[in-house]
Amino acid sequence: MCGIVGYVGSQEAGPILMEGLRRLEYRGYDSAGIAVLDAEGRLRVVKRAGKLRALEEAVTEDMPSGTCGIAHTRWATHGAPNETNAHPHFSGAGDIALIHNGIIENAQALRRKLVELGYQFTTDTDTEAVVHLIDEAFKTNSTLEDALVAALYQVEGAYGIAVISSRDSGKIVVARNGSPLLLGVSQNGEFLVGSDAAAVVKYTRDVVYLDDRDYAVLTADGYDVYSLGSGAVSRSVHHVNWDLEAIEKGGYDHFMLKEIFEQPSSLRDVMRGRLLEEEGNARLGGITLSDEELRDIKRIVITACGTSWHAALLGEYMLEELAGIPVEVEYASEFRYRNPVLEDGTLVLAISQSGETADTLAALREAKRQGARTMGIVNVVGSTIARETDFGIYLHAGPEIGVASTKAFTSQIVALLLFTLYVGRRRGLSILQGREVVAGLQALPGQVEETLRLSDDLRLLAEAYQDCRNFLYLGRGYQFPVALEGALKLKEVSYIHAEGYPAAEMKHGPIALIDEDMPVVVLAPRDQVYNKVVSNIEEVKARDGRIIAVVSDGGVPELESKVDHLIRIPQTAPYLLPVLATVPLQLLAYHTAILRECDVDQPRNLAKSVTVE
Repeated sequence: MCGIVGYVGSQEAGPILMEGLRRLEYRGYDSAGIAVLDAEGRLRVVKRAGKLRALEEAVTEDMPSGTCGIAHTRWATHGAPNETNAHPHFSGAGDIALIHNGIIENAQALRRKLVELGYQFTTDTDTEAVVHLIDEAFKTNSTLEDALVAALYQVEGAYGIAVISSRDSGKIVVARNGSPLLLGVSQNGEFLVGSDAAAVVKYTRDVVYLDDRDYAVLTADGYDVYSLGSGAVSRSVHHVNWDLEAIEKGGYDHFMLKEIFEQPSSLRDVMRGRLLEEEGNARLGGITLSDEELRDIKRIVITACGTSWHAALLGEYMLEELAGIPVEVEYASEFRYRNPVLEDGTLVLAISQSGETADTLAALREAKRQGARTMGIVNVVGSTIARETDFGIYLHAGPEIGVASTKAFTSQIVALLLFTLYVGRRRGLSILQGREVVAGLQALPGQVEETLRLSDDLRLLAEAYQDCRNFLYLGRGYQFPVALEGALKLKEVSYIHAEGYPAAEMKHGPIALIDEDMPVVVLAPRDQVYNKVVSNIEEVKARDGRIIAVVSDGGVPELESKVDHLIRIPQTAPYLLPVLATVPLQLLAYHTAILRECDVDQPRNLAKSVTVE
């Protein structure tokens, strides 16, 4: 959620830190700040509420000078999003500055203890307690890292921390527990810190991902990594395989639109080198189970949040239909606090674009604690879920900057189908069926390109409905998760209330809402439940609902007179239709939001990677 960036080296830190914050804006934030140690070892802090441009204006007039500093974009959890609560936070004497992602769960107890020791609190945040703990620890420790470690032993909760101090200048000390943090390593005496690679990739593509309970000390001479209670440790250097252009808009007005139009490429990338046409099979080098072990899987539990949960539902349908494996889909936020039954033969599959989603990671760890085999489907190479699962699949979709997920969602669907094909061919799926799946996948990127040509038509449709206050999305079978995703996209970026429902469930409540002011988006491609959905359309029409129908090629004359608008997508297999049906819903949400003058790339109150509960 929040963004962290730090720099120590030979250059002026301020411009590098501000550039890093710009690269992290997509994560979602409501205030920003910067702290730099100047040439005399004094600490200078500047912070502002609101968008980054407010901080940019402040530092343009008076940029803090120095070669060591930290900066932060905050997404409020404790305390209002104002300048006082913005990070960095600093000690009473102004000689320690700290930035923090996560939540300190025992902050109130620590605050009471520190007030008794004479400390005064000036913010409403949980983070300020850590600054004062470090200040107190400096009374018995001579280095910043020792003071931070002493403080961390008193802290409960999740944190990604970076701290500097004029008492021990020329270094940045960082720590991670439950909130992602990485080091950027260059070859010319410059070292960076980031909450993700976007913050550092302009300066280096070599990164070191910290594990939970790691802390590190960075100076212009190098870096050292330690584990709390274990001493010095070695962490691998990973090479980021995408360049700076991947996180630029590339001529598009918004990242969301760019990423919608990148889907033909992102789908090709997730399939690249993984399709075996003649064998009707998939090649998945990241799956380490033997054929016998795959055949022994008795049940799969898929856990995810948000858009990834919608992809998980589609994975359930695919795996049960094509591979014959019972599947359950769990909200990670609920799974982690239950006592789930994970008997022998259960595989737990975690899906997360970032690979850092706090609830999904906690659910994964609960599954591992119970001894279950674990698998991940993630986009970010080297992310925590990727490192902690037993095996998995990378999406290779490239960085997704828009907060509302688009290309990652469709890539997740394809990755799940590749896994289904891989397992199914080892559990009874015939070679002819396998070849049909492969052929459908091969045609899919071109069909998405065809569907993207609807963008101008969907903008006109958005003009007709931009002032509506509610939408209903209906789908059956494979299209039900698409209805959920379409409603979520509209909510996220346009702030219009929208709900997704199984079409047959409309009669069990939502039908009461339908009148001439209620637009109803009905997913009605040609599949095994098409006729049932046509009946649902009749029921909406009988109550004067305004119907927008997504249909597939193959002739729909019976719908021409029944609906207000037809959106035509290409015909394909039922398990691939969700990819094509999703694209016009993404475009409808995007154009509606733009017409309503909403910030589609950074919707209010949302964050790209939810790394706190």
